[in-house]
Parts: sequence; C-alpha cells; structure tokens
Amino acid sequence: MTSDIPAAPADHAPPLGFEKHDHRACVDQALAAADARCAAEGLRLTPVRRKTLELLLQEHRALGAYAVLDLLHEAGFGSQPPVAYRALDFLVEHGFVHKIERLNAFIACAHPGQTHSPAFMICRLCDAVAEAQSAPARGALGDAARAAGFQIERAVVEAEGVCPACAEKAGA
Repeated sequence: MTSDIPAAPADHAPPLGFEKHDHRACVDQALAAADARCAAEGLRLTPVRRKTLELLLQEHRALGAYAVLDLLHEAGFGSQPPVAYRALDFLVEHGFVHKIERLNAFIACAHPGQTHSPAFMICRLCDAVAEAQSAPARGALGDAARAAGFQIERAVVEAEGVCPACAEKAGA
C-alpha cells in the first residue's frame, strides 16, 4: 500500500515547526511577506488581522479561537468573540493560516501564498505542530478517489505523535 504523504521532493522544504531556527527572524519575515502580499493583492491586513497572524506565527502550536481572543485582548484589541473569528476567517480564506480540525484550533501557514495540501504532525504531549506538504491525489487516498470517480479538491492530513523535543525528554 502506498503512502498518502510521499517524501518531499527535492524542491520542497522539509516540514516546518519542529526544527531549531531564529524564531524572531522567522516571524518578522513572515509578517513582511504577508504585508507585501496583501498590498500586491489589494487585501486589507487590518491591525487586528495582522496581530492575529503575528500571535499565531509566534507559536509553533495551534491556538483555539478563544486563546487567540485572550491574546488579542491583552494586546489592546476587543474582547468579543467576533473580533478573533473575523480575523481568523480572513487569514484562513487567504491562506495565511490553517485550521487544525483535530484540535479545533489555528496555526500560521508555513507555506503562505502557495497552493498546497498541508499535512500536519501534531505532538500529543506538547501540542507543537509541524506542517509538511502532502499529495493526497497520490497514494491510497488518490487511488480510492479515482476508483470511486471522485475528484479530490481539498484534503488536510493530520497525524498525531511525539515531536523530537518531547521524544528527547522522554528518553532522558
């Protein structure tokens, strides 16, 4: 049986989220890219939308809407649920953020501006999330869809397990 998540081709980046990196530069670069893309496409990245994206970029774990709302409130934005939900809806609609269905939570996209099918690896111990690219039209899911005459338009793969940091702690 073939895998629904083939190895990343040479032109694709490895999964993002578990590796060590300059996190501040990562956040700054992603915000600058979002600002530039919104300007180029005529999208309104309002202060609350930008702050919501920044908050999600600062985490490598998914946050629920109410956690986002609490952080927005601490940052001086409104405390009513529509504040967070409207910002999250915009960010998801335009591919800056993904919804992790298993957690009913949101995470900043590691590949914004690219059409892709994300695959999420969720640590069951610390809730860290890494994003990789998947190819659902290939492998067993693609085979089953073709056999049924079904055309896959969107798929999100979510896998639960243990991240490298938690595995290292468990082995210590």
